[in-house]
Amino acid sequence: MKKISLIAPGRISGRLSKMVEAATSGIPVEVLPDTGDIPDLKNKKILFAADLDQTGVNIPLLDLFRILYKRGGDALGGSSAGLLLHSESELFTKSAAQNIIFLANRLGCRFPGSPLVEATAELRNFLTWRKKLGSSLEEVCASLCTALGRRLLEDFPSTVKSPRILAVHASSRETSNTLMLWDMIKKHLPGGGITELHVENGAVRDCKGCSYTTCKHFSRQRSCFYGGVMVEEIFPEIEKADAIVWICPNYNDSVSANLMAVINRLTALYRRTKFFDKTLFGIIVSGNSGSDSVAKQLIGALNINKSFRLPPHFAIMATANNPGDIKAVPGIEEKARLFAQNMLREIKT
Repeated sequence: MKKISLIAPGRISGRLSKMVEAATSGIPVEVLPDTGDIPDLKNKKILFAADLDQTGVNIPLLDLFRILYKRGGDALGGSSAGLLLHSESELFTKSAAQNIIFLANRLGCRFPGSPLVEATAELRNFLTWRKKLGSSLEEVCASLCTALGRRLLEDFPSTVKSPRILAVHASSRETSNTLMLWDMIKKHLPGGGITELHVENGAVRDCKGCSYTTCKHFSRQRSCFYGGVMVEEIFPEIEKADAIVWICPNYNDSVSANLMAVINRLTALYRRTKFFDKTLFGIIVSGNSGSDSVAKQLIGALNINKSFRLPPHFAIMATANNPGDIKAVPGIEEKARLFAQNMLREIKT
């Protein structure tokens, strides 16, 4: 029988309790202990539910992850998860969600698109949803929780046998360690299904921030306010792709401006079609440190906000400074091969 395994560590507020109730309504639930004798958490449908304190953390949940990390990198292998978060303020829900998803993903956990329902202190994060649904903020929250519970329970995707892979980058092939790492990975993938897009400097203007109705209007025309290469080349390739690989050198602990402009402009396409059946991968190289910051940015922008499916171990991360240093990273060729294998195994629909 299909069921949800609930992990709700520490104090549970009245609001979070209502969110859990809505997410699991009519669904068999097993409540898992978060301390002491934690059971095997592989091959489960996990719903993480957490209240965040005034500093934006949930200490018992972090303690749980400390225990799981001692079990190795596959402690959540075969599991899928969703996330309910409630904050005491208007802050922290997104940053906490990115961190929790990143930690779980590195343990082998996959996440369906839009895996988070967040409730800030006054539920003001649902104001836009209220305009769309015409319900009270409490009703919007409950509705989104119910939808997440059903989506998690029914998420049994099948592997795409001949996947179409789109790789997006904005780097120079002569000097980019990140592109060199992609080349190591690419040679272990079937070449016929791969398309590469190089986003030239200035080719993609950043999002104008159109109103919802304006953005929706352009979306219905299969367009965007600015048009250009986004509409003519990038939108069609993303629509065709089963998986998108974001090739991201670390720029000040962030995705580069060119790629961020692409991500921001995806809103017009997202208005017309969701990305639940498209798988997200990241290739991240940092000159010094901070690859996790870039990975979390991809999780927030594309998995949480834009509904891309997040496979287990979605990102390969390395540290290399001078051009070509990536080739000297110990074991990097084998890591690239294993990452390619994970890609082919996890591109699902």
